[in-house]
Amino acid sequence: MPASKKKTTPVPAPQESLCPHPLGTLISIGGHERKDFSQGEAGDMADDMILRRVVKEVGDKGYILVLPIASEEPDEAAQDYVKVFTDLGCPRVEVLDIRTREEVDSENSLRLLNEAGGVMFTGGDQLRLTVLLGGTAFQRRLKERYTHEPFVIAGTSAGAAAMSTPMIYQGRNNAGMLKDEIHITTGLEFLHNVAIDTHFVARGRIVRMAQIIATNPSCIGLGLEEDTAVVVTKGRELEVIGSGLVVVLDGMSVTQTNIHEVEPGKPFSIRDLHMHLLSGGERYTLPIMEQLHA
Repeated sequence: MPASKKKTTPVPAPQESLCPHPLGTLISIGGHERKDFSQGEAGDMADDMILRRVVKEVGDKGYILVLPIASEEPDEAAQDYVKVFTDLGCPRVEVLDIRTREEVDSENSLRLLNEAGGVMFTGGDQLRLTVLLGGTAFQRRLKERYTHEPFVIAGTSAGAAAMSTPMIYQGRNNAGMLKDEIHITTGLEFLHNVAIDTHFVARGRIVRMAQIIATNPSCIGLGLEEDTAVVVTKGRELEVIGSGLVVVLDGMSVTQTNIHEVEPGKPFSIRDLHMHLLSGGERYTLPIMEQLHA
């Protein structure tokens, strides 16, 4: 009797199993970005103004939708951006303030999102963003548009911190030396395996980012200084813009950490944590692992 042939399941080629690179653009801003013009007219303004880049990236794709969801003073926060985007030549700026999860998935909210060419998340409290948007049709639509269209998602301060997968939501500016001083949750998931912190140099936040990396060295830390931003394309290609520095913490070459062994409230150690300081004009490819599922 001939031997039966063993049935095998074909293994897909690596590129077939990976998620597609997003077609959209992320602009993550470290907070306190410049909103005044260098000279009297918008046309004379310095080319490195971050919000001017937001307007340029959105272009003629549609209007900019300002989302002051994170702010406790949404009207004031929104109007600051309405004014500056209008002064920069954006023909139409809309505002969508959402205070409840019911409002998030309303017909009006989804219509405004579908018609926009890009969104701008203001500062405030990033936990408010994840609590209100997490798991909603609105969040899913944001991710769909960012993945499959040349859609722009910009955010400053809390609006930038919420873009990543691990999101820092609690911890003093000078905290981080002691285990469990920093609290994290899942962000809005536009960047995978990247943690973003803002006001980074001004508020001395490098140690708290180091603790995040120590708990999972496959995560890359992005520390954005004020009036500084990264423009992210293809989900991993970074361009630094603005007047300050971006600090990159890469833990993939870490040789030792004891954070899993020490008691809460005790200092931790980490060795061979790599750091890069990037100023305006620098480019950097995030060394993140390709996603094997959506």
